[in-house]
Amino acid sequence: MKEIKKILCPVDFSESSKKIVPYAVTLAEKFNAKLYLVYVVEGFGHFVGFYIPQDSIANFEAEVSRGAEKNMQNFVEEHLEGFKNLETRVVIGDTAQEINQLVTAEGIDLIVMGTHGRKGLDKTVFGSVAGQIVKTAHCPVMTVNPHKV
Repeated sequence: MKEIKKILCPVDFSESSKKIVPYAVTLAEKFNAKLYLVYVVEGFGHFVGFYIPQDSIANFEAEVSRGAEKNMQNFVEEHLEGFKNLETRVVIGDTAQEINQLVTAEGIDLIVMGTHGRKGLDKTVFGSVAGQIVKTAHCPVMTVNPHKV
């Protein structure tokens, strides 16, 4: 089996993420691996058919990113207290694409993610991120159903 030294755990700060992160932490501790937490701010490129000044989109994305950075800091303080082998990222773009780019760029060995995150119309419109990652990732993916743990 390949050595696992880098684990990626996408989070969305939901109740589901709070249930998934302990699995990623446990694996990181057992393998003495670095844990990467990533939150992806959905890019606003899908509004390209509407006239929205580019400055407005850039300002809004920057504001959302700042809020996400603060949420990430709070999430880490609340759920990863004492865990030091950690790197956090907030990126903007398509969630599955950004996760896959991070896997390649950082040489991630394992992704640990929830099977449920988005609900309702969001899931219908954007699809299942977990499903997309399982199909396209260049490393193993461990999925956890947060409603069954």
